Amino acid sequence: MGTWGTGPFDSDLAADFVDELDGLAPKHIADVLERAFQRVMNSGARLDGGDGVEAIAAAALVAGQLPGAQVVIDPEDGPKEPLPELPTSLRALARNALHRVLRDGSEAATGWVHSSDADQWRQEVQRIIRALDTADHQA
Repeated sequence: MGTWGTGPFDSDLAADFVDELDGLAPKHIADVLERAFQRVMNSGARLDGGDGVEAIAAAALVAGQLPGAQVVIDPEDGPKEPLPELPTSLRALARNALHRVLRDGSEAATGWVHSSDADQWRQEVQRIIRALDTADHQA
């Protein structure tokens, strides 16, 4: 697996996850995102790094649709086709999954070689959480 940055789409796993969405029917897109969050929430004490990476990418896609969100999806990183309007229920799932990704036992959180990269990664994940929180408070 290649990782070239700390952003939600800065790895081969995240790029592959986004590529899976291309060509899917709108309902199936929401299902794929929900399953990514559920895998994280259903993990035991140890959270697989790949599951964490996919949940972060999925959460960024959810947050990127929110009005005024500070999560902007670079067209090079996101799906080729615009995403359909996603169910609001995905916001809470996304937020809960990201909180789990940040906790102990998460390979995504502990797999960083440099502490500065780990810190920047945490800030990116927390920015997505804040966007999801803000949208829920405005709803």
